[in-house]
Amino acid sequence: MDIRLGHGYDVHAFEEGEHVILCGVRVPHSRKLKGHSDADVGMHALTDAIYGALAEGDIGRHFPPSDPEWKGAASEIFLDHAAKLAEARGFRIGNVDVTLICEQPKIGPHASAMAQELARIIGLEPGRISVKATTSERLGFTGREEGIAAIATATLIAE
Repeated sequence: MDIRLGHGYDVHAFEEGEHVILCGVRVPHSRKLKGHSDADVGMHALTDAIYGALAEGDIGRHFPPSDPEWKGAASEIFLDHAAKLAEARGFRIGNVDVTLICEQPKIGPHASAMAQELARIIGLEPGRISVKATTSERLGFTGREEGIAAIATATLIAE
């Protein structure tokens, strides 16, 4: 049995807007996240976790931000690519864990919908997906509400 763990981390700053996209779910907020794509910080961290477990670098290696093709792209494209690459290499995703780090917006009311959306994209039962949040106790850029950070872990299994 070949078991691999991957870890992902991503950060996006806020800019003027009326909602954020987090783990594929539109969450009302007084600002949006700034990025080349849709800036889904949770999905980016999870995508990087899968790529990391495969020793395949990060999103930028597969979808360079310098390429205008990815301007405004839905992050589902990136996550789907990572999941299919894992499958093509003979791995199944065992479980994933995503932590969103922010003071606002509140994640709890949306966490279940986020897990459902991630489950749909990567073809995993929702019981194997954890989406949760924490604050940084008002410290640092997330504490000052300048942006959102996310960390994610993915387990890949080949039997």
